[in-house]
Amino acid sequence: MKLSPTPPPRRGYTLLELSLAMATGILVAVLLLALVNQQIAFLRIYNAQNFLTTEAPLINNYLARVIGSAEGYRLYESVDDLVDGSPPVMEEAPVIMLRFKAPDGTFRASVLSFEDPGSGLGLYYRMVTAAGIVGNPDWALSRRPADVKFSIVQGILRARVTGPNGEEIFYSGTQQL
Repeated sequence: MKLSPTPPPRRGYTLLELSLAMATGILVAVLLLALVNQQIAFLRIYNAQNFLTTEAPLINNYLARVIGSAEGYRLYESVDDLVDGSPPVMEEAPVIMLRFKAPDGTFRASVLSFEDPGSGLGLYYRMVTAAGIVGNPDWALSRRPADVKFSIVQGILRARVTGPNGEEIFYSGTQQL
């Protein structure tokens, strides 16, 4: 009895096996691309809301404390207008001068200004000396807002802070004294 020769071992893959491997690879790539797109969309939403969740509460807290403890305030179109002695305005001003009463009965002042003093656009704090000289910005409260406007509406101070993505936060403070 003669045995038939055994077929040689097969080398390579069948068309069906290659098709299944490629389909699996394509499916994994499509799923991975969908996950990456979802992550990018999430990061865009996070960045858009980051100002509202991190910067805005800090700005609001500072404005509430400082403006709430001021004895009076005046709004100006610019720091130069304040220094030059121009008359104060009532609305849409980026500069506010705050006046505080010291325990000994004297007054001191400080300035919050939305400007670019050469170190970038932001909301800056300036001290006013006893001689009435407005100093250079001491520090930046925030450099993230796109715009800050102060106004007086029916005797109430309002601050509108516009974020980098167009979001707006309003602060309504004390009456002008």
